[in-house]
Amino acid sequence: MNAEDNSFPRLECPALDTYRYEYLRTINTSTSGSRTLPTYFFALDLHQCANLLPRLIGSIVESMRFLGPENCALSIVEGRSDDGTFEILKVLRAEIEGIGATYFFNSSDLEPGAPNQDRIWTLAELRNQALEPLIRRPDRYSPDTTIVFLNDVSICTQDILELVHQRFYQKADMTCAMDWVYVGQDPTFYDVWIARGMTGDSFFNIPEDGNWNSAWNLFWNDPKAQELLYAHKPFQVFSCWNGATAFTARPILEQKIRFRGPTKNECYQGEPKLFCKDMWHWGYGKIAVVPTINLEYSDDAARKIKALRGYVSDWVNKDGDDDDPSMLIEWQTSPPALVKCMPSYSDQSWRAWDEAL
Repeated sequence: MNAEDNSFPRLECPALDTYRYEYLRTINTSTSGSRTLPTYFFALDLHQCANLLPRLIGSIVESMRFLGPENCALSIVEGRSDDGTFEILKVLRAEIEGIGATYFFNSSDLEPGAPNQDRIWTLAELRNQALEPLIRRPDRYSPDTTIVFLNDVSICTQDILELVHQRFYQKADMTCAMDWVYVGQDPTFYDVWIARGMTGDSFFNIPEDGNWNSAWNLFWNDPKAQELLYAHKPFQVFSCWNGATAFTARPILEQKIRFRGPTKNECYQGEPKLFCKDMWHWGYGKIAVVPTINLEYSDDAARKIKALRGYVSDWVNKDGDDDDPSMLIEWQTSPPALVKCMPSYSDQSWRAWDEAL
């Protein structure tokens, strides 16, 4: 789990800028008696991704080493893998606990999309299982804990730390990356079903016939967000997930929010979008995308997206430090009145943001 180990092929990542992130080691640290309470909780649901683990887990371990292993907990729920994912994650315990971090590992037979199961509610349950150690024993974590929830993405340590840094620097409740998929020669923003801008609309327009011909034209009807995206500056959104996110654990610890599926009278939508909706409802609406963090779901494709859109350090070095006031988000305190509901491409409508709450 050495990030510089070349024994296995993986995405190449730049050396870490330790100065930029040094303060993250000590921010919000707290103790209970003589015990340090974790302030960073890494959560993942993983399935059939053994080839990705050297980069993904290597970056997580390097992040925990940097942040201070005693400040970190890692919780992974594996499901139904037959490619060695389960076995690799199981033997990680000695490595993780050996550096002084806390490790929770479980396996689940839940299968999203299985007959007679609602896919979204199943995905929500899997996410809650990854958070179960924190939900079950909130007294063992700092009240200011940050949850870093990652998909099966090819990610660098600087991506993870920048996500956390922007959460604190922007005083955000939640920060997200940008995730991409190569369905052809050019990359396409991936999490379009979940992500909604402050107009309430999807990040790009999808007509009722379902074509993605406008996928290149992100935020076509939101000039402010589009300008910030192209300037590589964080911007507020209604909802996001985008492969990687960092968010405050406070509403989880206070048992106000859990991942869930839609209720009977609610738009059928993904559990991350519902999570953001509930965050807004409870006063945690400072949700932002950090466009310098660009991710893909394989090492090969991640090399292409990093070559095209740059590593975090490329933009940090180019744009200077955070003293520029234009880097700060001008937060809106109210969500968009209406948010696009899109159970399917042929079934799109506008609904009140707080429908059924």
